[in-house]
Amino acid sequence: MGLNVVNLVGRAGRDPEVRYFESGTVLCTLTIAVNRRSSRTDQPDWFNLKFWGKSAEIAASYVKKGSLIGIQGSLEIETWTDRNTGTNRSSPVVHVDRLDLLGSKRDNDPGLVGSYSGGDDEF
Repeated sequence: MGLNVVNLVGRAGRDPEVRYFESGTVLCTLTIAVNRRSSRTDQPDWFNLKFWGKSAEIAASYVKKGSLIGIQGSLEIETWTDRNTGTNRSSPVVHVDRLDLLGSKRDNDPGLVGSYSGGDDEF
């Protein structure tokens, strides 16, 4: 038995990048900066996020650089071969299942604050 659950709260490091595929699938990627609880450093940890489907559309519409968000998902190590060097490369990516739009009313329109889980639930 295994468990692969990631919960993070942090600020978007950039505006979301959105890709639409011919199949109708939507992919949204962005990074999130999460402050580590430590008195020794003030540098955040950075995580790459991927949203698919309806949650990708929500992220693309309502998240912008600096937005405070909470996510729940699973960690995956993506691997590929570098085109220039032929070297095998890898990168950890969190595949997001749930998105929570957080922050103050100044950060978000009050009517837009909420959460979305990747099912058929309404936003």
